[in-house]
Amino acid sequence: MAKIILTQEVSGLGAAGDVVTVKNGYARNYLLPRGFAVTWTVGGEKQVESIRAARAARAKASLEEAKALAAALSAKPVVIAHKAGVDGRLFGTVKAEAIAEAVEAAGIGSIDKRTIHLGSAIKRTGAHQVTVRLHDDVVANVELDVVAAA
Repeated sequence: MAKIILTQEVSGLGAAGDVVTVKNGYARNYLLPRGFAVTWTVGGEKQVESIRAARAARAKASLEEAKALAAALSAKPVVIAHKAGVDGRLFGTVKAEAIAEAVEAAGIGSIDKRTIHLGSAIKRTGAHQVTVRLHDDVVANVELDVVAAA
């Protein structure tokens, strides 16, 4: 087992500045070559403190930004034009990427498509609701208005 210090967030493992123990091959073949981690040393503990301090400062700033963006997302519905049939049934479904692009095109702000949670597939025109996880503590509900494209 190898003890390493994460330099950035790794899904399912931890955030930047965390000291974790992983299997030797995972550390040697994946985390270290890609720059996701550095090997743990006694001197590395000082580096951990600086990474954690920087992460805390970013988290505080991003929390305020996330709250402002959540208020903007909840304020008005986002309109998405999608190709549809006569009965209002969509050709395909509305994807998270299309929602992210529509939010940015509406001038509300930019969100990552991976943070968008669709409860179920959007296959019809009309009003729909999705949730967006903007921060660990901030979740926004977004009203979507799916209309037929011309």
